[in-house]
Amino acid sequence: MSTGAHRYEVRSRVERYRGRIFQVVTDEVTMPGGGTAVRDYVQHPGAVSVVALDDAGRVVLIRQYRHPVGQHLWELPAGLLDVAGEDPAVAAVRELAEEADLTVGRLDVLVDVHSSPGFTNELVRVFLARDLTEVPADRRHHRSDEEADLQIVRVALDEAVGMALAGEITNAATVAGLLAAAHARDRGWTGLRRPGTPLPR
Repeated sequence: MSTGAHRYEVRSRVERYRGRIFQVVTDEVTMPGGGTAVRDYVQHPGAVSVVALDDAGRVVLIRQYRHPVGQHLWELPAGLLDVAGEDPAVAAVRELAEEADLTVGRLDVLVDVHSSPGFTNELVRVFLARDLTEVPADRRHHRSDEEADLQIVRVALDEAVGMALAGEITNAATVAGLLAAAHARDRGWTGLRRPGTPLPR
């Protein structure tokens, strides 16, 4: 597949805002046919998300308050790639333990999602986790802030896909992960990538 002939080169960059998680920058970028254009976007460290599927074919969903949209959303367990040098698979295992009190025996890559490439470089790697076991009660993560009122449920995978198609699940990585998991299941789990597969760049 062709990637196009023009190289979009960054002539200059100005940082507009730096926060705890992301930065907002303005780039001057060369355009096809000559000239440049200014593009504002959010630089993001990336994230992982996990379709945790139990032996009964149920997927783990969490309901969490998301302030930018002002409501609780159904999502997959997920978290930022904000630990320097941390492998995404390690981050996925950590987030599954922290948010859903689960450990995983088998991990595969389902899909990679640019969450909203018109304004951010955020890339979310969605994993498939199977062979689940409960984290012992005395070793569970203490949840705070928005995580303190997490609701955790297990829903049949096809029911979760139906929730996404009905607009009851709107988180982009969750929708992509559920659809990818259902597709992979229907193909006998063929075509899954190894957990150490490099992220697309």
